[in-house]
Order: sequence, then structure tokens, then C-alpha cells
Amino acid sequence: MDNWTDLVKTRMRELKITQENLAERIGVTQGAVGHWLRGEREPKLRVLNQILVEVGFPPLRMVYPHQLREDNSAYGESAFPATVTGADGQRHELYFRYPILAWDSLDEAAASAADQYQSSDHAALGRGFWLRVEGDAMTAPVGWSVPQGMLILVDTGHSAAPGKLLIARSPDSTATVFRQLIEEGGQRYLKPLNPTYPKALFTEQTQVLGVVVQALMKF
Repeated sequence: MDNWTDLVKTRMRELKITQENLAERIGVTQGAVGHWLRGEREPKLRVLNQILVEVGFPPLRMVYPHQLREDNSAYGESAFPATVTGADGQRHELYFRYPILAWDSLDEAAASAADQYQSSDHAALGRGFWLRVEGDAMTAPVGWSVPQGMLILVDTGHSAAPGKLLIARSPDSTATVFRQLIEEGGQRYLKPLNPTYPKALFTEQTQVLGVVVQALMKF
């Protein structure tokens, strides 16, 4: 539902509803509506549903991955239907909303208090959250690169395996890092994609906070 602003603005023009009219109907300021429709801020789900209903769209229904596993036993552990039937009887693409967290606040309490969310078509196997890449350790001169500013989706339900991109914390450090897990000579390492940074030994004591499953560049 990333393009909800375009849909709402088109419907507002069709119904001749101004930003001021919409603001009055949902009980907010015209300035707040303007920020949302320009994509400068994202409303909470409750407010977004108010907007959708006011312009004639069905409200979004929050669907969690575990509900899909329980309700769709024919699907595998990581395979889910791409669409669902809404209250209006129509088929809608299925999206999930995950919180955007700070690197120093990755626990469930921080996620529940988050005020920024980003949607994805990925159904997390565990807890899902977004992080914004900081620094250039994962910026490669050639090939696969995840530059600073990119949003990465982390899934705590995936297992760490060579080749995967991990969010991890070494036993001798309090810093949380974003690195690729590799295996060389029977030993595993956390490797930056930027060759100017050193790799670190990956041991049984290394804490894996999640596996990166998706990346998104926002402008």
C-alpha cells in the first residue's frame, strides 16, 4: 500500500474533497493532511484507515504472519498468498507494516512504541523491523552494495547461514553491526562489503539479532 497517497489524491479530485474538507472530517489540521499526502510523514494505521474510509476505500486489515500460517495450512512455512479478499469482496495485495527502529533500540518494547512504519510484501517468520543503514561498511565499489541511507528489513525468524546478511553483535563489543556471513577455511566471519573494513570472527558467542531479507532505497 505504498502508493496509497496517489489513490487517495485521485479519489479526492473525483469527489471534489479538499485537504481542508478531509482534515475536518477526520479531526486533524490541514497541515497534517498535507504532510501525509506529500509523503513527508506517515499517519498511524488508525488515521490512515479514517482517510481511506472518508474517500470510499475499505480500511486496511492488519494481518500477521502467524495468522496466515494458522489459516492457510496448505502453504509452506515461508510461502503465503499474494492477495487476500477484503471486506468489500475484492482481492487486495497483501502487505505487512513493520516499525523503523534505531540501531540502539532493537527490542520489542522499542518496536511497540515506534512512530514510523514501512510496509513490505515480506511475511516475517519471526519479529520484523526496518533499520536505516549507517556508514559505508556495506558500500561496495563493485557488485552487491547496500549504501548508507537504505532501509533494510530484518527478520528474526531466519537462520544465519553463509552468504546471508546479518545484524549481529560480537561478544567483545556492544556495537551492533550489519555484515555478510561468510565461510573461509572452515571458519566463519562477519565480512563488510566495503573491502577497506576488516572482517571479524564469527563464533558461537556472536549474537545474531536477525537476517536482512529486503532492502529499500527511499528518496
